[in-house]
Amino acid sequence: MPAHPTLPARRPGRVTTALLGAALALGLPGCSLVGGDRAPPGTAVVVEVVDGDTVQLRLGRRTESARLLGIDTPETVKPGAPVDCYGPEASARTKALLPAGTTVRVTRDVEGRDRFDRLLVYVVRARDGLFVNLSLIEDGYARTLSIAPNDAHRSELAAAAARARAAGRGLWGQCPPEGD
Repeated sequence: MPAHPTLPARRPGRVTTALLGAALALGLPGCSLVGGDRAPPGTAVVVEVVDGDTVQLRLGRRTESARLLGIDTPETVKPGAPVDCYGPEASARTKALLPAGTTVRVTRDVEGRDRFDRLLVYVVRARDGLFVNLSLIEDGYARTLSIAPNDAHRSELAAAAARARAAGRGLWGQCPPEGD
């Protein structure tokens, strides 16, 4: 699977990705510490993958729960809910893309946190520039989930989902359509 370029700049007239990374750093104490060195704002280390669209990240000296923006993977750990079709596969894929210790660049969109106090982020793997949110959709491990105003990559993610659906990749070829 080819690596994706780093996150593109926001649409004209909006806050740039660089400023979003800086905003992330300003929302948390100090710069991130990666490998004992000071890292650029918005750099984090994966502590653990909770499920397909939620990860624990170390930002500086704090560990934060983070929800990947623009995507929704089938449930595997939702209290009181059964495991969804393709949920274990989606969780395994995210764990393969982001094993513990992986350095990532994270950027926020407009809103910084969800109602569960998780950081809302786009994640790019530092070593190769893989845009993880997009990769999960392209390979059929996630559907799109666009909740305004956090929609900077809505078009790009929707186009990737349409291609995955048309090709029957991942959940699109294994699971009944939503609502059935």
